[in-house]
Amino acid sequence: MNNKQTILDAIISQGMLPLFFYPDPEVSIAVARTLYRAGIRVLEYTNRGGAALENFKALKQVQLNEMPDLHLGAGTVKSKAEAEDFIAAGADFLVSPIVNAEVAALTAQEQMLWIPGCMTPTEIFTAQNHGALLIKLFPANILGSEFLSSVKELFPGQLFMPTGGVEMEAQNIAGWFRAGVCAVGMGSKLISRQVLEEQRFDQLYADTQKALQLVQSAR
Repeated sequence: MNNKQTILDAIISQGMLPLFFYPDPEVSIAVARTLYRAGIRVLEYTNRGGAALENFKALKQVQLNEMPDLHLGAGTVKSKAEAEDFIAAGADFLVSPIVNAEVAALTAQEQMLWIPGCMTPTEIFTAQNHGALLIKLFPANILGSEFLSSVKELFPGQLFMPTGGVEMEAQNIAGWFRAGVCAVGMGSKLISRQVLEEQRFDQLYADTQKALQLVQSAR
């Protein structure tokens, strides 16, 4: 199993974490392949539908066979049972929209990177107490970069990543990095419903390269 510091370093190096879910396993695999081809080496597949676990297992097989240097994590993991399922399916790391102490304890036991979602200083403090090395600011479009600028000094050394509504736009991404994030989560603004439904993989490839360039420019 990948060690948590290696994956954390990979997320920081990449500067963005693409995340998506789609019910069709073949489309999900095609998206992962496209992202990989565009330079992505850390990816989050979100637990947002009934097919998520089976699709994740299929993705994991493709990752092992074709993309050995890709770190594949599971997102939207809210309960211990979900965490156990995705760990058993081979998840390299777990991302949550909330702070769940049972999930925190399980990932600590597995020596696995766990990225909980927080919206308040109290939640950030709780996540820190449960060993979170990286905290997801969620939903980012509601909080805004000013939120992080205001609270960052309360949590010296803590790493943050906004997710939920981060725009594919230089000013928005630069604002987050100025506020002090180490990476940005990129969901539907990068991997849109249209890209998924119409299988616009050439567009996804180009947009992913653009997003990586925007992140590099913003640093």
